[in-house]
Amino acid sequence: MSPDIVTLNADEILPDDGCAGTLVGRAWLPADAAAGRSRAVAGPAVVAIRADGVYDLSEAVATMAGLLEREEPAAIVKAVKGRRIGGLDEILANTAKAAPDASLPRLLAPCDLQVIKAAGVTFVDSMLERVIEEQARGDAARAEAVRARVRAVIGDNLSAVRPGSEPAAKLKAVLIEQGMWSQYLEVGIGPDAEVFTKAPVLSAVGTGAEIGIHPQSEWNNPEPEVVLAVNSAGRIVGATLGNDVNLRDFEGRSALLLGKAKDNNASCAIGPFLRLFDETFSLDDVRAQDLDLRVEGTDGFVMRGASTMKRISRDPADLAAQTLNANHQYPDGFMLFLGTLFAPTEDRGAPGAGFTHHVGDVVTIRSAQLGALRNRVTTSDRAQPWAFGLRALLGNLAARGLSERA
Repeated sequence: MSPDIVTLNADEILPDDGCAGTLVGRAWLPADAAAGRSRAVAGPAVVAIRADGVYDLSEAVATMAGLLEREEPAAIVKAVKGRRIGGLDEILANTAKAAPDASLPRLLAPCDLQVIKAAGVTFVDSMLERVIEEQARGDAARAEAVRARVRAVIGDNLSAVRPGSEPAAKLKAVLIEQGMWSQYLEVGIGPDAEVFTKAPVLSAVGTGAEIGIHPQSEWNNPEPEVVLAVNSAGRIVGATLGNDVNLRDFEGRSALLLGKAKDNNASCAIGPFLRLFDETFSLDDVRAQDLDLRVEGTDGFVMRGASTMKRISRDPADLAAQTLNANHQYPDGFMLFLGTLFAPTEDRGAPGAGFTHHVGDVVTIRSAQLGALRNRVTTSDRAQPWAFGLRALLGNLAARGLSERA
């Protein structure tokens, strides 16, 4: 395999408007005693991505979660000059290496202390595919026949049904009568959204990293999603891209296997950068995002897909409010995957077998305003083990003389 996990360059990774927005991320910085105490020990730092390079913001903020708690995060990023740590292209090149140069910075996922949450079954098409997974009991070979039966009973035009509404309740009653009610339809058109914990704090991988598929999975797929950044007060302050890697066979066998289907080593990718809300980008822009997906296999297979936030059945603000409220608090904020319209049915192997990943697939998720998230598929047991957790971060910040401001 190439010494690079994937190919990364600024032209492909940046949004269409380049650095016009307020782009922030996290980078692992090498030790540099000459740069002062905060750089005497290697460790993660919040960085700003600007037209002339990448800048360390450690003089103003110690963590991304801390930055997002501030009153005007975008204004702070613009006001702090920071220390230039290199050009974006050179940092991306190091990020993409299977064995990064320890003397150079590399990008990380653009979140740290936030809990990583995900909303599921938020689009009608993917909702129907979840029903099909359940009916097929996770067997890809049975999916096509089940798909035809499900669509014959419930159709594929549920997008006009507002979750929790009276028409939704009537539809539920009809489906129960016909023996087609499903737990996925419950969260798809019922009053309560599905919100679950996708991955532990600090476990997400960033652009350029390998993403992990459970080695026992034989039916799985990428899930291109917009990811909200929400602070402890429930205020949405920005957005990025995510790949909520999904094991269709595990979850199809039983919804109680959701943890094994979703939370595996390296199975959560977020990035490339977090775009903060400012005069160039707002929640309305999030609601209008179009996501493009490209999967390129080492066998020459290419699959293209798309997801658009315009067809989401629950508003992003409602999903954030159902995540943080009087019953659920997140004092360090949270990242929230918003779900996907994309559910691949294209055959990769035998007719009727559908799509599943092969080791070595390169997955690229892109939107005009959020840039591109690119990762290569491996199995979770072969991906880089997750070793830098909360104790390591707290110890690292202390060694570098960094602390959060209230």
